[in-house]
Amino acid sequence: MDMTGILPLAKPRGMTSHDCVAKLRRLLKTKKVGHTGTLDPDVYGVLPVCIGHATKVVQYMSDYPKAYEGEVTIGFSTTTEDRSGDTVETKTIQQPFVEAVVDQVLATFVGEIKQIPPMYSAVKVRGKRLYEYARAGITVERPERTVTIFSLERMSDIVYEEGVCRFRFNVSCSKGTYVRTLAVDIGKALGYPAHMSDLVRTKSGPFSLEECFTFTELEERLEQGEGSSLLLPIETAISDIPRVQVNKEIEEKIRHGAVLPQKWFNHPRFTVYNEEGALLAIYKAHPSKDGFVKPEKMLANDQQ
Repeated sequence: MDMTGILPLAKPRGMTSHDCVAKLRRLLKTKKVGHTGTLDPDVYGVLPVCIGHATKVVQYMSDYPKAYEGEVTIGFSTTTEDRSGDTVETKTIQQPFVEAVVDQVLATFVGEIKQIPPMYSAVKVRGKRLYEYARAGITVERPERTVTIFSLERMSDIVYEEGVCRFRFNVSCSKGTYVRTLAVDIGKALGYPAHMSDLVRTKSGPFSLEECFTFTELEERLEQGEGSSLLLPIETAISDIPRVQVNKEIEEKIRHGAVLPQKWFNHPRFTVYNEEGALLAIYKAHPSKDGFVKPEKMLANDQQ
């Protein structure tokens, strides 16, 4: 079975992104499988996976903005900043928050914010993943990063029980945002320890949860010989890159990886299609030849 395209997978809870890739390699009988953004094991949601020839565009998908539905629990914090960790600090909520105040606090996080990645994360420091230090009981200084919160809204009532409270929220954010850390910082802004108690990724770039398939659905389609019907074309994954259509003369040059004058295209990076609408390549500004563009990725089907 020759399968090429983007599989919008609904990653189940309890599996890492790597687990999903390994399972897909077994199911699809191919090594050419690559995911486009790590999701923690406890998180359910959108995980676009590149299959076959589509693995060539994985790098362009890691920069996607993301959207999540989450839950913050206020009253205690954990080692991992989510519900899987051990309790670090507890502070009983004595009286209910004014909802308008909570909403005002959420609004302060919209825009560019600074975050320090959690110790239990895949960020590398001095050649090692932070979670490797954390598992060894070592705390290291972590690099601060700037991320963008496009929107952040409370989407449920604030529920109180046994000295803690929780509410659900929607957030749209740039790549690299740790929603766990966002939940902790929301708690700090309200004067309490907090953690992220639930998270669902609802969108990654052009892919939304409504169009994602579960492993059960994939296995059923494979049994019926219809597995390829779940795959979206490569073009879906790079639809945010400017598109240029070329005539047959320029197509021939592009198929041979030619360096071309940038004035023909007017974009620093762009996808190239032929007159029939077939994807040929991704081109970018030449790093050393001013006024020229060069191929960054050859994508024509006959160049697999």
